[in-house]
Amino acid sequence: MKPRTIVMDCPDAASLAEFYSKLLGWTISVRQPDWVLMRNPDGGTGFSFQSEPGYTPPCWPEDSVGQQKMLHVDFVVENLQQAVAHALTCGAVLAPQQFLEGVMVFFDPAGHPFCFFCDPEYLWNKDMGK
Repeated sequence: MKPRTIVMDCPDAASLAEFYSKLLGWTISVRQPDWVLMRNPDGGTGFSFQSEPGYTPPCWPEDSVGQQKMLHVDFVVENLQQAVAHALTCGAVLAPQQFLEGVMVFFDPAGHPFCFFCDPEYLWNKDMGK
C-alpha cells in the first residue's frame, strides 16, 4: 500500500492548483469545475484540489477556537534560501511564527500551512527527547 494523492479542500480548486503547479513545477493532469489533479512527474504522491463552498482556512499555530489544521505538507528542498524566495514569488505567505531552526513555515493561498527544510533526515534521525 502506498499513498497516491493528497486531496486539499479549498475555496477555489483551480487557483490553488495553479499555485502548487508553479511552486513544484508540476503540470496539471486533470481539470474539472471543482476538482483539479496534479501527478508527481517522478511517480510519487500527487495532489488534488477540491473546491468546498464552506471552506474555512485552518489556524496555525492551532488555538482552541479556530478551525484546526488536519495536516500540513513538508517539502525537502536543496537550497532553503532559494526555495523561500521561490515560494514567496509563487504567492506563498511566510508564517509570522517560526518554531524550528532550519525549517520555514508558509501558508498557501487557501491558508494551508506547509514547511520547507533541507536535511531529509531532519530530527527524524535524532533522539527527540525520548
